Amino acid sequence: MNLPDHRPLHGFVAATYTPFHADGSLNLPGIEPQAHHFLANGIAAVFIGGTTGEGHSLTLDERRALAGRWIEVARGTALRVVVHVGANCLEDARTLSAQAEQLGAAAISALAPSYFKPRDTETLVAVCERIASAAPATPFYYYDIPPLTGLQLPAADFLDLARTRIPTLVGLKFSSPDLLTYQALRHAAGGPWDLPWGGDETLLAALALGAQGAVGSTYNFAAPLYHRLLAAFTAGELDSARAQQWRSGQLIRLLASHGYLGASKALMGLIGIECGPVRLPLSQPSPEQVKTLRTELETLGFFDWLKP
Repeated sequence: MNLPDHRPLHGFVAATYTPFHADGSLNLPGIEPQAHHFLANGIAAVFIGGTTGEGHSLTLDERRALAGRWIEVARGTALRVVVHVGANCLEDARTLSAQAEQLGAAAISALAPSYFKPRDTETLVAVCERIASAAPATPFYYYDIPPLTGLQLPAADFLDLARTRIPTLVGLKFSSPDLLTYQALRHAAGGPWDLPWGGDETLLAALALGAQGAVGSTYNFAAPLYHRLLAAFTAGELDSARAQQWRSGQLIRLLASHGYLGASKALMGLIGIECGPVRLPLSQPSPEQVKTLRTELETLGFFDWLKP
């Protein structure tokens, strides 16, 4: 790894929503309000075009346009942009990688192909090596998310094998609830690796095991809650940190009961950041369901949680 200017993804990284118009078309002007919102809420960086951003529901041209606009909007601010470039088509992934480097992205990340899956760690490394080589001066994070890719290869083995094959490899975005594996990654050969945690509902446990950064969807709309959680943990006030984590868990459970991505994207609108609907095959809540969601959020106390 020879990237002296690389800064780890410490702090909170918002996995952003891709803004759409009501008809489902890409709404690039919707990016700027998101960026202002993140900067006002102490968000360190954004992770675009990933799971939360419905990256697999975007065309290649849309993904290129999304990256271009995000980096344009973030230029000159404190907000860093990480571009998810993973795709089932490796040439598409390479195209996105090369563009991200040309634009000056802070880093790129890629999940594994999920239709034709790599059969072993060697093949997975070969896939990531091909993607990363299209951006030879940009930090690369493997995006490990077994619940969605269906790929169950040992992440620590990936780091051990990839460290000599991918010069730009700096770490792994870990989106699995497996805390034992997370500990193994922290002790994997070639480290220390940058290992942003991907489970908002279990952030406190990851912090206790040494996590210093996190990438997640709820940082879009509940950043004050997590800033309080982190401050309490840092101060050794564990009861307070646990209370904030339980709020996070209740919020995520509520959103999941309505169809998480559709409901959480609607929640962005409820706090004044319009991101539009989700695309099929995801389910979009009806106006009546959004009203019910707002009432349930009020009952939970969510809007009070956003106060400084």
